Amino acid sequence: MSNTSVELTDVKHNGAGNKSSRLVETGGPSRLPARVADPCIMVIFGVSGDLATRKLLPAIYSLAKARLLPDRFAVVGIARDRLSREDFQERMRASIQAYAGPGDVDSLWSDWVISRLHYFAADAGQEERYNDLGELLHSLDQAWNTPGKYLFYLATAPSLFSIIVNHLGGCGLTRQEPGKWRRVVIEKPFGHDLESAKNLNRQLLEVLREEQIYRIDHYLGKETVQNILVFRFANGIFEPVWNRRYVDHVQITVAETLGVEHRGAYYDQTGALRDMVPSHMMQLLSLTAMEPPASFHADAIRDEQAKVLHTVPMLMPEEVLICAVRGQYGEGVIDGQRVPAYRAEPLVAPDSNTETFVALKLSLDNWRWAGVPFYLRTGKRLAKRASEIVVQFRQAPFSLFQETPVEQLAPNLLVMHIQPDEGISLRFGVKIPGAMVRIGAVNMDFRYADYFGSELSTGYERLLYDCMLGDATLFLRADVIEAGWTITDWILDVWKALPPRSFPNYRAGSWGPQEAFDLLQKDGRNWRNID
Repeated sequence: MSNTSVELTDVKHNGAGNKSSRLVETGGPSRLPARVADPCIMVIFGVSGDLATRKLLPAIYSLAKARLLPDRFAVVGIARDRLSREDFQERMRASIQAYAGPGDVDSLWSDWVISRLHYFAADAGQEERYNDLGELLHSLDQAWNTPGKYLFYLATAPSLFSIIVNHLGGCGLTRQEPGKWRRVVIEKPFGHDLESAKNLNRQLLEVLREEQIYRIDHYLGKETVQNILVFRFANGIFEPVWNRRYVDHVQITVAETLGVEHRGAYYDQTGALRDMVPSHMMQLLSLTAMEPPASFHADAIRDEQAKVLHTVPMLMPEEVLICAVRGQYGEGVIDGQRVPAYRAEPLVAPDSNTETFVALKLSLDNWRWAGVPFYLRTGKRLAKRASEIVVQFRQAPFSLFQETPVEQLAPNLLVMHIQPDEGISLRFGVKIPGAMVRIGAVNMDFRYADYFGSELSTGYERLLYDCMLGDATLFLRADVIEAGWTITDWILDVWKALPPRSFPNYRAGSWGPQEAFDLLQKDGRNWRNID
């Protein structure tokens, strides 16, 4: 990380009422230009799928437009379809046009990306095709003057992960030499329980070293998620109160308004718990609660994340019944449109007991967080799309205000908004003007769009760029994945033994089942109202 930082000063409103600001360096000799990624070839397995067309190609275009990709760069797309290179290029051009963000796509940079696209028709499970792939990559090394550095992105079904890696290893494409790195990006889900996650990690490590494996979670590409570390450890006023003495509890919410869409077959075998908790939710929890790392090196940060997850006490079956809530949406109205119940979605069993909502109460058995509950909730077809982390501080003593009209003191809240409007807000109390002592709650808000623009990001730009630089900080290590699955397995075991009786138990367009509200209310707390 650069030792240069910047400061926002002279914030004011212009004649139109919009904020303006000035960036001032607060450390280091000067702002260092961003490093251009290493010359390399990116190989995308499953290039015809939604992930590649909606996310990866637009992200590559954005990186090129930001001048973060080298001239010595090429992309090989792999899928079963029999396409010419020209047909593939035109499909990807349409993808960039459709998904690279609002406004006109810059044809200069779109053409730059398209000219570097190559296509290889193959079934990823056919071992004999990998020698041909090796020959293609060797010829492209010469054509594009790339030094044998390959980034393999597995945008495929999870069942193919270990197969593809084994075949790549079998023909020598994962073998690293001085100046020639080989890296493999694995998309979630990383297994469907602890045992399968361990098996997958073992199979990958039979071919690859841990430093070659980049387990990707696009949530970690969000600016606010990355900013958690900067916010905590670069600001002297927050870290001293980031502990059980000052914090009452923490809430983590990842809410979606969408249903399962075309993923019904996959989702009905997975559910909200498996889909979100071991990856997204555990990463947000660990970044929020971790101890200061020894450095900003990838393993130092991931060491602390793993330590946090290992401090979650094992939930006994009777505790799961109290601390874990599941739900499934029924029909309802979202954005003025009537939407069907989960059981009426395409490719979903009409009597499905798969949960689409999860709320958990967890604790951390360590010195910093002993006695502080962490409440997590995630679900589909909820009232609003929003992801946030809420740190609620302990209330100030009321004794000073006993002889005033003040009836209660609102707690201070620190809210880290992850999506859709990335930013941070702090709620505190102030005196309402007047002769009497009355207290009102106000928010001090920071929004990325106000100060740094609203450039669209899929979350994949930063992650792909880091892969090419060899920076694994925002990627999941095997022990972190397994720690997340350990917590999830305690709950899965109980839920398997006791099927739900009341599904569907929340209306689409609501904030989930009543049991989720009861989870906090029995502790004298409430979920933050997201409006």
